[in-house]
Amino acid sequence: MNVVAYIRVSTKGQGESGLGLEAQRSYIETAAKQNGWTVVAEFSETISGTTPPLERPECSKAIAQGLPLVVAKLDRLSRDVEHIASLMKRVDFKVATMPQADKFQLHLFAALAEQERAFISQRTKDALKALQERADSGCEESLAKVERRSQALSKGRAKGNADNMNAIKAEKIDAHREGIAPHVMACLYQGCNTLQSLADCLNSKGKHTSRGGLWTPTTVRRLMLSLNVTFKK
Repeated sequence: MNVVAYIRVSTKGQGESGLGLEAQRSYIETAAKQNGWTVVAEFSETISGTTPPLERPECSKAIAQGLPLVVAKLDRLSRDVEHIASLMKRVDFKVATMPQADKFQLHLFAALAEQERAFISQRTKDALKALQERADSGCEESLAKVERRSQALSKGRAKGNADNMNAIKAEKIDAHREGIAPHVMACLYQGCNTLQSLADCLNSKGKHTSRGGLWTPTTVRRLMLSLNVTFKK
């Protein structure tokens, strides 16, 4: 039986290390040999399991192949029973770690996994509430734990904010570069053949750098490198 393999990791670190991907690939290869499946294509991606399978780019491509889907574990598709039920209506799929499971069993496993996830979430909330109550009552050890947790959360938020700011900054620089490119080409066409003359030309046109400053030979050089343009010989 021909099948399509789908592999998913949740974090960029897992994707870059390859460890999560390789482990899943190994499960699938072993199950394929034991059950006579032929993996004709593989699709992998780094995306949160909370994203519905049909909204994941690579998962959608895998489903579009029109062949049974094989995953290493059920949670690689989803931990949400509603997602699993919806997927069952669209495609047949197999789970490498339980290859003989039928749709009823897979649906049951999905329901149990979702329930366990809810239990874990509630236990975590209860533990944090109890920790905060002990800290409020003056327990030094609990106070220290709360402080460490707060610091860790702050660092995580700061990193996320920094990443977002860097992405926004990069988009602005790209947009500025695209906007200034025609003026650079016009200056070159007019005969500018040195960094200084090109800087003077852009400044005379009232065009500023991405930071709003005047052009200098140094900033012009960086711009030309980013645009991959050179002076006419």
